[in-house]
Amino acid sequence: MEKVLNRRNFISKSLLAGSALCALDIRALADLALPGRMRFGLVTYQWGRDWDLPTLIKNCEEADYQGVELRTGHAHKVEAGLTPRERAEVRKRFAASSVKCVGYGSNFEYHSPDPAELRKNIEQTKEYIKLCHDIGATGIKVKPNDIPEGVPREKTLEQIGRSLNEVGQFAMDWGQAVRVEVHGNHTQELPNMAAIFGHVTEPSVRICWNCNEQDLLPPGLQGNFNLVRKWIGDTVHVRELNDAGYPYRELFGILSGIDYRGWILLEARTETSDLVAAMKEQAVFFRELTGRKK
Repeated sequence: MEKVLNRRNFISKSLLAGSALCALDIRALADLALPGRMRFGLVTYQWGRDWDLPTLIKNCEEADYQGVELRTGHAHKVEAGLTPRERAEVRKRFAASSVKCVGYGSNFEYHSPDPAELRKNIEQTKEYIKLCHDIGATGIKVKPNDIPEGVPREKTLEQIGRSLNEVGQFAMDWGQAVRVEVHGNHTQELPNMAAIFGHVTEPSVRICWNCNEQDLLPPGLQGNFNLVRKWIGDTVHVRELNDAGYPYRELFGILSGIDYRGWILLEARTETSDLVAAMKEQAVFFRELTGRKK
């Protein structure tokens, strides 16, 4: 299979936007190049998990969601086992709609002290990076998930960072980003994320802000954001935007302050009988927070 960009071309075509967004292809980002334009989309974590792909795209269009991050293991069944023809069909479905396939939400992790388990996660990440390319996505979401007991903290953090470099190098050859979700036992604490990224050298590897309660630990939201600001990528995961437990208005102010032009992706956690209506309601909150009428 021919790769879209080789490593050298990838680097020559990359840019770092004012938001510290790691851009993969100038043409692919042209529609994001409007000042202050954040885009709203869905993570199929809870909402959308039971929809096949045509239904998912249709409902996102109806709710005016511009993109979607496909979660692994869900009813849309977009997985690495798809044939080339099936991958092309997924790509065509998105291309024929107003919904962008932002990326793929995997569960790959790199903290295990077992070398065989670590290698398995790295190699499977590479297979799903190929899938992302084939279906027209722009990146894969991965996550640190723990700091195992009995292993020095710095050793684990360095291992995660070095593993991200390996998958990041591979991703560049396929024109993809590696989006590292702020996630996991201890690893979702921003000082630990900063320590991981102290070992990351690949420009394709960026942080996906995840709106965790740990963001509010001292020195507070702004201080914790500043710890990792230079590595923030083009995706931010949010929960329901009317949840008073997280200072979304402050977060959106911080994002506006760095001229963030990436995706705000709703990773909702509540259960509701009318998902499309609930999605529309969240889109209203997004527009209110961004000062946008439509």
